[in-house]
Amino acid sequence: MNKQQTMYIGKMEASFETNEVKGKLVSLGDENYYKITNVDEMRPFFMSIVSNSNHWMFLSSNGGLSAGRKNSNNALFPYYTDDKITESSEITGSKTIIQVHIEGKTYLWEPFSKRYEGVYKISRNLYKNNYGNKVIFEEINHGLGITFKYQWNSSKKFGFVKKSTLVNNINKSVQLTILDGIQNIMPYGVSADLQNASSNLVDAYKKSELEADAGLGIFALSAIIVDKAEPSEALKSNSVWSTGIENATYLLSTLQLDNFRKGKKIQQEVDVKAEKGAYFTCSDLTLEAETEKTWLLVADVNQSIVSINQIKESIKNENNLVEIVQQDIDNGTKNLIELAGNSDGLQLTADKLINTRHFSNTLFKAKF
Repeated sequence: MNKQQTMYIGKMEASFETNEVKGKLVSLGDENYYKITNVDEMRPFFMSIVSNSNHWMFLSSNGGLSAGRKNSNNALFPYYTDDKITESSEITGSKTIIQVHIEGKTYLWEPFSKRYEGVYKISRNLYKNNYGNKVIFEEINHGLGITFKYQWNSSKKFGFVKKSTLVNNINKSVQLTILDGIQNIMPYGVSADLQNASSNLVDAYKKSELEADAGLGIFALSAIIVDKAEPSEALKSNSVWSTGIENATYLLSTLQLDNFRKGKKIQQEVDVKAEKGAYFTCSDLTLEAETEKTWLLVADVNQSIVSINQIKESIKNENNLVEIVQQDIDNGTKNLIELAGNSDGLQLTADKLINTRHFSNTLFKAKF
């Protein structure tokens, strides 16, 4: 992973063909989703992702987003208008870069990015479940025979959960080095007005730390930003951690992403100041023929030192942490259905799209 290597961009001739956009209902697991095939052929559109708790998420179909809890002053990513969120897709939210090692060569693939547009023949699909609290981004690389997808979920106990899955679509094993995470993470204590008016000043106060033994990222201010000449200690933070990835190197900023793209050595970051926060895991992975690998990244806001220590203990001592997080996500979906059902949001007709539309209308109009 840390050896400098020759990087190859693309495995075939450039492809700029136009693909037809289609929409249909599909079943994934025990849930129904509406799938938009070739979503990248559409003009980016805006979505609201709901939850049964106090989460909020505003998301562009190109991946740009803003999210947090309760209100805009408790943000995980900067709270901006929809045009800025759409324009920030390359620098805010999910980011994944993959080195695919094939027959002594290393191919660079950056899903959902416009950096290498036309280099690979790809298909991008978007899925949103019929309850409106989950969304999946999927990119299929036909040239490399690999699919990468990630799903945003909400958990009342744990916060925002990004579930990433890498799929080997071919009948032989593939070796990869994958860097995956989120970027432009906000520290606790920054209001929406302060971020919009003085974002450069906010950057100067940012402090990102890694609890290396647990792989836990802590994002805080070196001090609360005030106009008065008085001490104002920052006692809370936002946090990010991951599970399901083994022997990872952790990054707390985007400073080394270009080095990874070039195949250069990267070093774990444990203390980064005055830079936009990020959380990335980097690890080597072997995918056997027609198998897949899934891992979780979990982020939350407004964390006290007690909360941070509880998270650390869970990461270090819970053997079934993935199942615990997934159970809380599932409980949240059940509770959301119950809330909507109490307001007559559950409708059963022969047309599933009409049922979903009724559920959505009830959800956004009801006062729970």
